[in-house]
Order: sequence, then C-alpha cells, then structure tokens
Amino acid sequence: MLSWTFVDAHMAGRSCRRPVRVPRLLIVHHTPSPALHTLLEAARDGATTSELADAGVEVVVRPALAATAVDVLEADGYLLGTPANLGYMSGALKHFFDQIYYPCLDATVGRPYGVYVHGNDDTAGALAAVDKITTGLRWRTAHAPLSVVGAPSRTDLDAAWDLAATVAANLLP
Repeated sequence: MLSWTFVDAHMAGRSCRRPVRVPRLLIVHHTPSPALHTLLEAARDGATTSELADAGVEVVVRPALAATAVDVLEADGYLLGTPANLGYMSGALKHFFDQIYYPCLDATVGRPYGVYVHGNDDTAGALAAVDKITTGLRWRTAHAPLSVVGAPSRTDLDAAWDLAATVAANLLP
C-alpha cells in the first residue's frame, strides 16, 4: 500500500492541496555485528539517495524483531538483511517471517524485494531459507541476493548500496 503526502496543485486558477501516493521501501534487518551494521548503513545510503528521495521514495527501517505485518502491508517493497547463523537466517528474521506470513500472504503478491546476508564462512543456507519463504509469499526478486563472507570490503559495501537503490527504484512508476 502506498503512503500519501500532499503537494500544492493549481487547478483552474485555484490553489489546493492534493494527496499524492508515495512508494515505501521497508528495510527489515537483524544487525548484531559491526559487519552487518556497515552493510545496513550502505544499504540505507543506497535507498535514500537524493534521486530516490526527490522521486518520492520513502524508506522505513525496522529491526526484524520489531517489524510487524502492518509495516509489511504499508510498504511496496522490501529489503531484508540477516546474518547467516549455523547455516540459516537469524532467528530474528525467521520470527519476522513467522509473524507476517499469513497476514500478508495474499496482500503482498508480486512486490519487489532484495536480501543481503553476512556470514563468517558460508551464507548458502540462509539465502536458501529466505528464498523459500519469499517464494511462498510470491514476492518478486528485484536484485540478485548479496552474500558477504568475512569482513565487508569496499566492493561489498558498494554492492549493498546498489542492491538497496535498485529495490527502491523498482517502486517508482
């Protein structure tokens, strides 16, 4: 669901305030480590570039344990961030999916999403789990998943920026 803002409009010589639909990107993340924090910041920077802000994209950032079905229903696209823990996504992101799955199942079909995962040695299981759930939700991949193993490099941070910017740009008409 798009949020609304008001803009000044001039119609037939009169000034008035008209509501305008604003696309919303929801960033849902579990960020327990410095590595994930740097990825989140790079992603937030990509999603909030001046070009996207000027085009009207609103970005809402929620920790996975605080994000709700209402947040998901009010957003038009999603960026997910998680560590890879013991070959799986974080428990926090799994909890998020458990809370929103059925309330959002039919209402969010086809919405774009992206995901970044950080692991110390492997991210395959976490990426597979997110893919399985987002496939069930029938969300549309807007950008290839970002997998970062070890300390994020400048290239990894640039990729997180690009991931978020691309998902946000997918919300524009």
